[in-house]
Amino acid sequence: MRVDIGISDKNRAGVVVILNSLLADEYVLYTKTRNYHWNVCGSDFAELHKFFEAQYEELDGMIDEVAERARSLGGRALGALSEFMDTARVKEFPGESLDAKKMLTRLLEDHEQIVTLLREDLETCMNRHKDMGTADFLTGLMEKHEKMAWMLRSFLE
Repeated sequence: MRVDIGISDKNRAGVVVILNSLLADEYVLYTKTRNYHWNVCGSDFAELHKFFEAQYEELDGMIDEVAERARSLGGRALGALSEFMDTARVKEFPGESLDAKKMLTRLLEDHEQIVTLLREDLETCMNRHKDMGTADFLTGLMEKHEKMAWMLRSFLE
């Protein structure tokens, strides 16, 4: 069915590509955070176990919002693990065993990377694709990632 929301088909398609890249990044970060929740060890186990759980629950909601935004623009949201891995800009490190501090550091680096990517993507959505709604949506996600990064940074200080 035709989507008639004042954004050309070409521009909407470009925005959906951006959203699917973000969706893949969010899913990789979600999986990494969940992995650390399961595998954290040490004297801060109980606190970090709960902290990682709160973070992956936040990411779970963000994943759903990104996918639904792509669909609301008439696009298809990625949904297969292979699609996420082929598209993600955030990287995994399978099989690696980390101490708690390194887990926190990796997650902080990923959130900061996503914030940087979101800054670029929201500019592209607004300036190239004339989609202020998605730019605003991405700004909200950027703020959530900035807060999550701050919390991770606070653990590391």
